Amino acid sequence: MKSIRRTQRIISLIIMLFIAGMAFLVLKINHEADFYMMNSDTHQLGFVYDRKGDVLFDGTGQGSYPDNYFLDVGNLIGDDKGQMENTLVARNLQKLNNYSFSDGLKKQGGKAAIYTTLNHEANRAVFNSFGYMEGCVSAYNYKTGEILVCTSLPSLDVTKGYEGLENFKSGTLLSKNLYGTVPGSTQKVSTVISAVEIMGSAQLFSKSYTCNGKYTNKTGNDIDCHNIYGHGTQNIQEAFENSCNPFFAQLIEDNDMPLEKVKKQYEKMGYVLNGGKPTYIDINGIQCETASTTLENSYEFRTQWGCIGQGDTLVSPIQLMMWQSAIANGTGKMTMPYLIDHVTDLNGHEKEKAKTHYSEKLFSESTASTVKQIMLTNGSDRYAYLINGYKVGVKSGTAQVDEGAKENSLLVGFVDDPSFPIAFCILIEDKDSGYLTTEQVAQVLLDNLKNNY
Repeated sequence: MKSIRRTQRIISLIIMLFIAGMAFLVLKINHEADFYMMNSDTHQLGFVYDRKGDVLFDGTGQGSYPDNYFLDVGNLIGDDKGQMENTLVARNLQKLNNYSFSDGLKKQGGKAAIYTTLNHEANRAVFNSFGYMEGCVSAYNYKTGEILVCTSLPSLDVTKGYEGLENFKSGTLLSKNLYGTVPGSTQKVSTVISAVEIMGSAQLFSKSYTCNGKYTNKTGNDIDCHNIYGHGTQNIQEAFENSCNPFFAQLIEDNDMPLEKVKKQYEKMGYVLNGGKPTYIDINGIQCETASTTLENSYEFRTQWGCIGQGDTLVSPIQLMMWQSAIANGTGKMTMPYLIDHVTDLNGHEKEKAKTHYSEKLFSESTASTVKQIMLTNGSDRYAYLINGYKVGVKSGTAQVDEGAKENSLLVGFVDDPSFPIAFCILIEDKDSGYLTTEQVAQVLLDNLKNNY
């Protein structure tokens, strides 16, 4: 009798283990089926749309579109061919899969789709404004985080494939908005933020330094000004508007700007210092490089040059744009950017819906207010007729690249309008190769967003 009961318990245990194993197997298949279908030859992809329903990617490959219809978004949206990894499609391929374990594969009529925040019409207008020149532009709603424009030149229309890939121009297969670039004097925004945080507004505005066209720092290195005749004696507002390098070199040397505090503030803003391990900002799976620079000695050229925006300093245009949100919002917190507004499954049911998120506090509200006013004053004094019709806070920058052989032009800023809260970063590469200016691109950008907002 005991033997029979023991046998029954063993059999019951085996049956329970079998049922548990089968349940685990079903859950595993249900969870991983999408992955295996995506890596098979029979998957069927859906569409990527802009905020108004324009197609940005056609996973069926059967649509008919005008020539170069996808050119302005080619290296951001990407495709499923494996040539570009850091794109929206490549990072979110499973969201476009018209397959589920319960419904199987829908070869026709599947409604799996990604609906983005992009404004294709504005994006294309900005792209076209560059003509034969190259660079990138990003713009977003600094209250919500919706990326509205993100275009990079050169680019490609993915429907034309990759024949002659070896002859593609450098940078064609990546969005330059996501990668570090020499920021030039747009870096001075970060240095002003640090100075206000460390000294306070009153003390910073009480300081003045003299520029004679060149400043020899305390270790004997020369910091040149773009104005060979100098700017004379200036306060922080005047130096910011003049983009005066000697002023900022002397500010970094000032005893009221201890380097350890500068380093701490730069790190709060997301800089990787002195060769530290690189980090990334995640935008719907896309990796955006974070800023980096060298801060070792306040009196040395390398550190001063880095705080001015040259030397070892690299910042992605996306991150330059994000810092503008922390200023424009007046909170000292960045509004985190996103590209995906919502996702639908193969039956058209909404699965995911974006929400607004913020970073940790990078600097105080009072610092945000002070820097905002400095940038708005610069906008009204220097840009009112260059960017017409908008109250903007801005900072321009000229970045020496290729060991000084070329210069890039940058413009970062925001529109101070609660009904039109746009922050942006514009980069024109090799600015002297043409007649395009960042202000002209900004006008095209803002006008097209305003008309399609």
